[in-house]
Amino acid sequence: MEYAPGGVLLPVLTAVVCAALALATGVRPELAVWLVLAPAGVLLGVVDLRVRRLPDPLTLPLAAVALTLLGPAALLPEHAGDWTTALLGALALGAGYLVLHLVNPGGMAFGDVKLAIGAGAVLGWYGWPTVMLGTFAAFLSGALCGGALVVVRRTGRKTLIAFGPFLLVGTLVGLLIGAYAA
Repeated sequence: MEYAPGGVLLPVLTAVVCAALALATGVRPELAVWLVLAPAGVLLGVVDLRVRRLPDPLTLPLAAVALTLLGPAALLPEHAGDWTTALLGALALGAGYLVLHLVNPGGMAFGDVKLAIGAGAVLGWYGWPTVMLGTFAAFLSGALCGGALVVVRRTGRKTLIAFGPFLLVGTLVGLLIGAYAA
């Protein structure tokens, strides 16, 4: 099964995301971490849209890589985040999504739970308000898109929609605003 799309969509989208992160973050040490993680995030979003799966080889290492790379960034001057809050954000968001999965496994897949751990790590870097903002943006974008699809009759109220792209969009929104505010 082919996960990644052909053509220029993936590299162009990745370049746009990286450019936005660079503009928001500036020359702070965490920018290197965002630029390493962004291509994996874009790929995960596109894969989930196409095949409604978040592959373990991408989701499982995401949080570990984020926390491993943010550790040295926290030791460098000019950084704008906190590694401990990144770790706690990963645990909190992962636990929150796990609860949603356990309550309704059909509504929140386990791949989303694994992805939420990495999302919590990067959002947590800029603090709890950023974690909350990114989480809210994810659910809001998912609800708006789902509602629009129902209105235009492309889907029904009970149709399952891949949530990974919305989780990633919310994470990007939180990360951009958190970086600008830092």
